[in-house]
Amino acid sequence: MGLNLNTLDEIKVFPLKIINVDGGDVMHGLRKSDNSFIDFGEAYFSWINYFSIKGWKKHLNMTMNLIVPMGEVKFVFYCEKKKEFRVEKIGNTRYSRIQVPPGIWFGFMGCHDPKSLILNIASCEHDPEEALRFNIDEINFNWEEK
Repeated sequence: MGLNLNTLDEIKVFPLKIINVDGGDVMHGLRKSDNSFIDFGEAYFSWINYFSIKGWKKHLNMTMNLIVPMGEVKFVFYCEKKKEFRVEKIGNTRYSRIQVPPGIWFGFMGCHDPKSLILNIASCEHDPEEALRFNIDEINFNWEEK
């Protein structure tokens, strides 16, 4: 399965501010001055359809900062060393940023109809050789659990 660099305890969840402004809210994401800021490589958005599941993936070098500004997404993290899972659901009802260090398997499921939007503020630029991938059935997890 590859080298496991970190544990699930190293995943951090940071509540984010939503500032109500006439004409539309302002939603914070990540500041360079945040203590948790590591580096900036790129930012990209991904759509996930309702009840769709994407996984499994493990970044070898990238620290991810995951934000769901529209909808709701269940992120599942897996520690192969301890054979345990950690589930974090963020989005409209829990607007937060999940910081995930490299070396942790993860997958995610869309929990909002019709779809949800994910922003990853990554510590390095995309490199197809930088991540390992498994099919969704290669790590046994019950996605229907809350």
